[in-house]
Amino acid sequence: MAGMLCVALLLTSLIWTAGSAGDGRRQQQLTAVPPRGWNSYDSFSWIIDEAAFLDNARIMANRLLPHGYQYAVIDFLWYRRIAAGSGVGAYGFDSMDQWGRPYPDPQRFPSGRGGGGFRPIADKVHAMGFKFGIHLMNGISTQAVNANTPILDVRTGKAYVENGRQWRARDIGLTHRTCAWMPKGFMSVNTDLGAGRAFLRSLYRQYVDWGVDFIKLDCIFGTDYSPKEIVAVSEILKELERPVVLSISPGTAVTPALAENITQHVDMYRVTGDDWDSWKDVRPHFDVARSFAAANKIGAPGLRGRSWPDLDMLPFGWLTDAGANQGPHRTTSLTFDEQTTQMVLWSMAKSPLMYGGDLRHLDDRTFNLITHPTLLKINHHTRNNMEFGYIHSERASKPDEQSGRSKSGYPVDVTNNGGMVVGLGTCSDKSASGWHSSSEDRICRSHGIQNGNTSFCISKAKLLPTSDGVTLSSEEDQAKFHLAGIDTDDGCLDASVSPWRTSSASQTPMFSACEWHAKQVWELTENGQLVSSYSGLCATMRSSKEGENETTAARAWTAIGDKGEIYVAIVNLDSASRKITVSVRDLEKVVGRKLARCTCTEVWSRNRWSLMKGGISAVVASHGSMLFEIQC
Repeated sequence: MAGMLCVALLLTSLIWTAGSAGDGRRQQQLTAVPPRGWNSYDSFSWIIDEAAFLDNARIMANRLLPHGYQYAVIDFLWYRRIAAGSGVGAYGFDSMDQWGRPYPDPQRFPSGRGGGGFRPIADKVHAMGFKFGIHLMNGISTQAVNANTPILDVRTGKAYVENGRQWRARDIGLTHRTCAWMPKGFMSVNTDLGAGRAFLRSLYRQYVDWGVDFIKLDCIFGTDYSPKEIVAVSEILKELERPVVLSISPGTAVTPALAENITQHVDMYRVTGDDWDSWKDVRPHFDVARSFAAANKIGAPGLRGRSWPDLDMLPFGWLTDAGANQGPHRTTSLTFDEQTTQMVLWSMAKSPLMYGGDLRHLDDRTFNLITHPTLLKINHHTRNNMEFGYIHSERASKPDEQSGRSKSGYPVDVTNNGGMVVGLGTCSDKSASGWHSSSEDRICRSHGIQNGNTSFCISKAKLLPTSDGVTLSSEEDQAKFHLAGIDTDDGCLDASVSPWRTSSASQTPMFSACEWHAKQVWELTENGQLVSSYSGLCATMRSSKEGENETTAARAWTAIGDKGEIYVAIVNLDSASRKITVSVRDLEKVVGRKLARCTCTEVWSRNRWSLMKGGISAVVASHGSMLFEIQC
């Protein structure tokens, strides 16, 4: 086992060394500041068409472009036909060219019928003065593999030939590594093969030829972590003459440690599960943002300038539902206080700002929030952005029973026992250790060590045959197993997530029907870690109440502007109003200057606050926020 670990570490080191070497060419600084734009997903799910997209693009050009929103992005499944039986989990409805590459559905995007793909739409977007983006699934489509399409060699314009033979889709598709949350749709590509890299090169060359400026690459990060493919795509984009911004997702189970070797290869990367319009989804972002700020990941060196931890889209305005075969039909479930608080955190944490609502229904209050000059200034032109921990708070009212309501319609299967939750994290996480074989057929995790009690056990089962009916028999494979619930019919422990897992449930794996897939294959190491064969992440165990105590009910963030001004945001995460106090003396220690004689203005009310009394103290409404600007 130790020898295998050394080999694995050596291979990982070689991957990152090769990926970071580059060709020495100076890359255009496209992401010196966090990108802003509009994405179709929150309002249209996957069913957006050309007319609706261009309607939103025109409004974006007139209203949002002057405020720095410059990327208009068509989200996923733009190649899928809308028909009976079609949907996110369907198979056989996708348009693709002779080389197995996705092509815009001609019914939804008629301007591409002549062979130009998205070029006609991109040209219109560029003529409006901003940039065009698309969503991609990682790897190659299952349809292409089943059709065994040839692979285009962009150097010759013909089918790819190596070692005297023509290579095809079945040669490069990793059938055991289909996308965990879209297994009928896409699978990883073997980037160790010249043919695999040739396919990816032809794919991204086509998008550049179409005029694409921004790519959101999904099923490659978080619980779908695939570092070889991230590096391969990044290196291919560097080769192309047209600069393209690279965003990766999903963000489930992402930690600063997982992002450590990724940031230089991308421009933005998701760090949370999907953020929908529920306060339960918004709240976990405060913990995540704090972690990435503390790890100095905000604005670290990236592919085209700097890289930015992405807190996901802003689900405001007129929306649809996750994964729905339906366009926008309802207003956001967040109160305006909650929307304001979310916008404050996204700005203070310097997250990319991607608005998700249908712009055809953009009301003035929402418009004024997402274009607020102070928030946008903080988002682009501040430094030393961090959570400020020296605050005092106490409840000023009884809890509001309506606060913290969660939106229905998103069932979550949580592996929970005695208040403990099984999750996923990097294997360096201290909560990843402690798993052991309590018997020949059980894996257990102990907590409550003083009593020596074992609180959680899972049944160990032999691997199912592969999709080809082959039972794995190598010594390495025999050390791996499925994990099934004890005395339940829940199936096997699944290390990935459904596509609709939100931030409030993003670190809890689910049980699903047992199958041969790397996402359900586990290995117990000698140091007590339960490692997923799919992502290389480890199973963790934490209290389900972690992060929900009184000390975390109020938060504060600070940032310093480009002219030396200081911004302080205080936020109430509680279901009751709270009196929150920030001491001037503590604030001075963080910013490194005396503040008592400085002027302090609350941004929303424009009221002046005196710092001579020794602090800022205010009652903040449930889920509300206050933002202060200090000028010296």
